[in-house]
This record gives sequence, structure tokens and C-alpha cells, in this order.
Amino acid sequence: MQPIINLLADNPLLLLFVVIGLGYLIGSIRILGFSLGVAAVLFVGIAFGALDKRVTLPEPIYITGLALFVYAIGLQSGPGYFASFKKRGFRINVVASMIILAGALLCLGLWKLLGIPAPNMVGLFCGALTNTPALAASVEAVKSFAGKIPPDLYDAYLSAPVVSYGLAYPFGVLGVILWFFVFTKIFKIDFAKEEEQRRDEAGAQIIHSHTFNVLNPAVVGKKVQDALALLGQPGFALSRIRKGDTVHVVTPDILLDLNDQIVAVGTSDALERARLLFGEESAVPLSGDNDAIDYQRIFVSSPKVAGKKVHELQLEREFGATITRLRRGDVDFVPSPDTILELGDRIRVVTREDNFNRIRSLFGDSVKGISETDFLSISLGLVMGVIAGMIPLPLPNGATFKLGFAGGPLVVALILGKIERTGKIVWSIPFGASLVLRQLGLVFFLAGIGTRAGFGFGATFRAGGWELIAVGAFITSFVAITTIFVAFKYLKLPMSAVMGMVSGMHTQPACLAYANQQAQSDLPNVWYATVYPASMITKIILAQLLVSLMLTAM
Repeated sequence: MQPIINLLADNPLLLLFVVIGLGYLIGSIRILGFSLGVAAVLFVGIAFGALDKRVTLPEPIYITGLALFVYAIGLQSGPGYFASFKKRGFRINVVASMIILAGALLCLGLWKLLGIPAPNMVGLFCGALTNTPALAASVEAVKSFAGKIPPDLYDAYLSAPVVSYGLAYPFGVLGVILWFFVFTKIFKIDFAKEEEQRRDEAGAQIIHSHTFNVLNPAVVGKKVQDALALLGQPGFALSRIRKGDTVHVVTPDILLDLNDQIVAVGTSDALERARLLFGEESAVPLSGDNDAIDYQRIFVSSPKVAGKKVHELQLEREFGATITRLRRGDVDFVPSPDTILELGDRIRVVTREDNFNRIRSLFGDSVKGISETDFLSISLGLVMGVIAGMIPLPLPNGATFKLGFAGGPLVVALILGKIERTGKIVWSIPFGASLVLRQLGLVFFLAGIGTRAGFGFGATFRAGGWELIAVGAFITSFVAITTIFVAFKYLKLPMSAVMGMVSGMHTQPACLAYANQQAQSDLPNVWYATVYPASMITKIILAQLLVSLMLTAM
């Protein structure tokens, strides 16, 4: 055994990939439908680190991984994060943040009552709510108090949050799933009825294409853009129009004549508005095959158009073309003129066949192109994020805290993800590249931080590990149960949405997977995405505030 330990201790690169490989292997094992997933890398890292003090990965590995991980999350979540603060999403995020704040206050009370060391208490907070970036932020916050920590205890203070995190994490996942199961029984949830309601709602979101006869006198003789202005936000796109025996691509300045046939693309609700605007639905769908008008799916892979709004491209005037659908990730929707295009989008373009070569050249239409990543923009974004994380921010008690390598890149990435583009610099990155960057950063961080905390794990477990596990379980249960009651009883959300909300507040994909399995609908995903960014930032900030408040009181 000792030769293997010596080999791993002397070869950090070998150690890194052994930990990652074994972590993924163990994480793929399913027991009663549950698996640890990528979190198993952390526990494998702790196990290796416990073998010998020398079996640790260099600090730059986990710091680099952390920065890449949170930056990729921020870029992807930016638009949704700011959009979530509109209307009902704002209230939901306020409720979620207040419950997480209540969990942090509970930690302060338990710290005072039980006398648990401050770094351990913060680690329990992060582990109970299963938030790795918050853990990283707490470790960085502890470093900022190096002058107040006795030198002989400094290493123990740095590893304590990670050790406590590892002790609290398992129930942080399993406990949430347990409470999901318990409350679906207590409230006698019928997911079949919820699914039926969801299908009714989702049915309105399926995109259709209908042909209408122009019969409304209010629009006859008007330009298309003037007719659409009567609706404000129509919610549908117009693709083709038949005038007599000729089919044209719809452009804003084309005139509507009586008995024209026009094709609208949108949801059921949007198409009902189109019917009221134009007239009755045609019994015979419009076909443009004989007029050399067709549609094609095209990849957005050119940085020249990424980050621009649809109307800025002036497709109707320059190419006689229009975009009727946009697929981003796994979701199809009808773009509005203000929709911002992202690398990796697939758009459905309607135009004459002889225009497609020029349009493909404009958008790039290259799978290889969307697989490539602009590391100039990533580097610039990370530089700004690291600098932002280094800025000391004041606290009411006169102390300061920093966003650190977790919070700084995350906050900057959220802003850049919302901005999308600055001049020629496109901040967004292709969806597939974002997933790879995120996963790579996460496993580097988990492996690095796990090995560095491993040696103190066994000693802490023997010296009071059961107490720490119990406290972590109590924090997990408090946040989960409170959220379930508030969301289900007072916000009147369906249980499918409640489970997604709780999973998002715990930023826990394993809980989301269980919720999806039970609900068999998209509601958990929708509500997970709604609260995830705000919950992530709230926990990162609260973890550092807890460190500052506790260590300042030393």
C-alpha cells in the first residue's frame, strides 16, 4: 500500500485523474434509484487525502476548477437570473432567499448554543444546503482572517469547513429526498392530476403553424408591421403570404389585401390572436413548394451575429427572409424582434431557395464552429471576476468580506451573460462548451478540495462527527420543510413545482432528478431554474457573512 501512496503523493497529475475516474465510477452506482453522481469525486478525494498528509493536490488546481465552474454557471444563468425577478419570480426568489437566510440564522444560534467551532459550523451550513461554491467562498473567507487565527491552527481552520461539508452533505441530499417522499404522502399528492394540468398549460406552449385568410377590414390595405402594431406583442411570427397565385416571404412593409392567405407560427394562444387579427383559419394550408420558398434549420455559429437582436440583422430587407422558430438547448420558441441570438442556437429560416447559401454564410451554420470556444472572452471575463472577488466589501460591524474566487467570477458572469455582447466581444459560449467547462471545473475543484481535507476527516469524525452529522441534518430538514410548507400551503404551488423549488434552493441536481422521476413533468425543471441563481448567490454571500461574524467575535 505504501508504494501506491508514495506514487500518488509524488505525481499530482496521476492523483487528480485517479480521484476523478474513481469518483465517476462510484457516482454512477445506483442504490434504490439514487446515485451520488459527480459529488462522489469529493468523497473519493477525502478518502485518498485521509491516507497520508502528502496525498494532496496543489491549491491552484481546485482554485482554477472553482473559477471555471462558477463562471460557466453564471454565463448560462445570466439571462434567466435577471428575468426571474419579474412578476411572480421576484416574489418566489425573495421567499427562497429569506428561508435560506433563516437557515443561516439558525446556524448562528446553534453555534452559540452548542459551541461548535466557527469553520465547522459554516461547513455544516454549506453541506446541509449542498452548495459547493458556498463552501469555496467560506474557505476563502477563512483565509482572510489569517491574522486572527493562531498559526498552529491555521491549516485546521482551512480544512474544517470541507470536513464538516463532507459530513453534512449525504443527508443534505438524502434528507431532501426523504422529505419529498414524506410530504407527498402527508398531503396525498396526485401527480397524475398535476400532470394533466401541466399538459393543459404545456399544450399552449407547443408551436403550431396555421394558415389564415385575410378578411378583417381593420387590417386590409395596411402594411404587415402596422397590422401587428394593433396587438402590441403578438407572440407569433409570420412566414409566408399568398397573393393571388404567388407566394411571398412576409416582410414588414408588404400590404395585406382581402382574401390573402398568410401563415402564422406560434403557440395556441398566440394563433388565436392571429385569427382575431386576420380572419378565419384556412381549410387548406398554404404551400410554397411551387414558388421556390422553403425553410431550413441553421446553426448560429458566427460571432458576428451572436449577441445581436433578431431585428438588427434586417433579414427581411437584406435577404427577403424571416426567422419563425428558434431552438435553444432543448426548447423551441418563437423569437421576437428583440430576441438575442446565442452561439449554438438553431433557427428556422423561411426564404427563397436561392437565398440559403448567403444566409448560411451569415449565421455560420457550422457544428464545428459552435464547438469552438473563444478563450479571449473567457479570459477577460475571469480576470474581471477575480478582480471583483478581491474587492473588500464592508459589513455593518466594521468588518469586511470578499466575494472571492467563487463569488467574484459568478457575479461578473451573471452580468456578462445578461449583456451577451460588448462590441466585437461575445461573452456567451456555446451550450455544449459551457457544459464541458462547468463539469471540468467542478471535478477539478471537488478532487482538489477533497484531498486537502481528507487527512483531518477521520479525526473529526471520531471526535464528534456524529454530532456534526446530526446538526447538519437538522439544518437540512429545517430549510426543506419550511420551504415545502410555505410554497405548497401559502404560495399554492403544485407539489411538482415545490420539489423543483426546494431542489433549486439546495442547488442539488440529485434532488431534482428524484422530483422529475416522481412528477414526470417539466414543472420541477422550471422552478429549479427560477430559484437556482438567486439561491446560489445568497448562499455564497451568507457563507462568507457567517465566517466574518463568527471569527470577528473570537
